[in-house]
Amino acid sequence: MTATVITDDAEALAVAAELADDFRPGAARRDAERVLPRAELDRLSAAGLLGVTVPAEHGGADIRQETLAEVFRLLASADASLAQIPQSHFVYVNVIRRQGDPRQRKFFFAEVLAGRRLGNAQSEAGTRHVQDIRTRLEAAPDGSYVLTGVKQYSTGALFADWIPVLARADDDNLHVAYVPRDADGVTVVDDWDGMGQRTTASGTVRLDAVTVPADRVLPHHLTFREPQLHGAVAQLLHAAIDAGIAAGALREAAEFVRTKSRPWFESGAATAAEDPLVIQRFGELAVRVRATEALLGAAARAVDAARDDLTETSAAEASIAVAAAKAHAAGTAVEVSGALFEVAGTRSALDSLNLHRHWRDARTHTLHDPARWKIQHIGRYVLNGTLPPRHGLL
Repeated sequence: MTATVITDDAEALAVAAELADDFRPGAARRDAERVLPRAELDRLSAAGLLGVTVPAEHGGADIRQETLAEVFRLLASADASLAQIPQSHFVYVNVIRRQGDPRQRKFFFAEVLAGRRLGNAQSEAGTRHVQDIRTRLEAAPDGSYVLTGVKQYSTGALFADWIPVLARADDDNLHVAYVPRDADGVTVVDDWDGMGQRTTASGTVRLDAVTVPADRVLPHHLTFREPQLHGAVAQLLHAAIDAGIAAGALREAAEFVRTKSRPWFESGAATAAEDPLVIQRFGELAVRVRATEALLGAAARAVDAARDDLTETSAAEASIAVAAAKAHAAGTAVEVSGALFEVAGTRSALDSLNLHRHWRDARTHTLHDPARWKIQHIGRYVLNGTLPPRHGLL
């Protein structure tokens, strides 16, 4: 595959906006018929959007996190499933940036700039909690490793060139093994049947004694021994997806009310768009969406500031800002996508229109990690100055 190399933030935003406009018309059909977005992902790769965070010294644009968040918001406003797929790609590009040695960075950043995609094999089902990782990375006599385990919720793996696998080594520390999608012993099962985000193919990855060269393994556990932004970057993109879902739902609700809804007879209005109670509700929803977008922008700027000067304090401020944005965005996405039917009326519930995909996507995506714990950490930080934990989910 060959890919364009995007050169700066402005170009990244322009490309994302153009692709979002192109992807929007087919989103409802892809969701309804579960048409996996292979062609759309190939366009993302070819356009260079997946390489925009590669450091400048390796030929990338190294765009700001504020720009990356807006890229994800734009894509999610068009198709939330499509936007979700590359989220892990950028997370694991960030791992290479943080923990890769010079040779690893040179190799993988060249792969990313060429349009190759990183997937995700991180979570496991049936364990005590999400941090209970049981996949094993065992040292072999020749210096390589043998990888064994089963992963679920593996968004992006089906479409990936490389699958980053979170595993515990012999010392029980967490490492990330970057495994080719077609490696012997790797099986990706398209068994995702979630009610929302239907085309993310977030299924199962089976790893049966997969051989991994030593130079494809990174020491992820070192990330959390000092101030870090791993969790803040990952959560920022999740918040951007929720913000995009809300914006997309509001946009489609407005179009539906303008063109298809009938006014309630008691309103005295000639059209639904002139009904004062409908106008009031749209105003309330717009305020929610604007507040979420403002919090998202503030959080992204906090992450950028921390990247420029990473300290315990700046990392904590970034994590708390992202937590606030994510908690607010989750509530906004669910509220606005549900209120779509309230303002649009009975016809909007027709299954053939598939407007309910916005709510299904919001409800499914916001289950990723609980907002209530983010509120807890915000409260502890504000009230007692307690720094947020370094566990990668904040």
